Amino acid sequence: MKKLLSFILLTFLVQTVIFAQSNTGGIVLGARIIKGDTLPYINLKEVNIYSLRIPHSQREKRKLTRLIKNVKKVYPYAKLAGIKLRQYDKLLSEAKTDKQRRKLMKKAEKEINEKYGAQLKKLTFTQGRILIKLIDRETGETSYNLVQQLRGNFTAFFYQAFARLWGYNLKTRYDPEGEDRQIEIIVRMIELGQL
Repeated sequence: MKKLLSFILLTFLVQTVIFAQSNTGGIVLGARIIKGDTLPYINLKEVNIYSLRIPHSQREKRKLTRLIKNVKKVYPYAKLAGIKLRQYDKLLSEAKTDKQRRKLMKKAEKEINEKYGAQLKKLTFTQGRILIKLIDRETGETSYNLVQQLRGNFTAFFYQAFARLWGYNLKTRYDPEGEDRQIEIIVRMIELGQL
């Protein structure tokens, strides 16, 4: 009986040692020694967490839902504006004369009107206001400054005057930390695929 018990105990101990020493393909980590204790050191990617503050009242919930819908509708146009601006800036920098620049601008304006004019005319007032802010976010310039750089002072003044008649302001700046905080959170959530 003692032999059988010794054999079972020995078998159990050998298996425990074998399992304890087996290499299961674990992860090798860096480590730091702090006060004689070895601690694992792991670099983690930065994680940004965005969440919208959900209002309590039904009216405010509908307002937030409309804002999300409007931002989702105009954000692709703002991204496209940033891409097109970089393309046209490159072309304009390669132009040798003012006449070539004007010709390129006319061609670009015609192209944009043909492709997107009908869709942009269907935007609501609120969507237009959000688009102006998002263009500033994507390009780093107000819509007024962009028109001024690309088309000149007179055209920029004319567009601004016309926009003011309809309640828009092309000189509106995008403020992601203040007034436009909700829009910024919505945009980042769209970029991360959360909305």
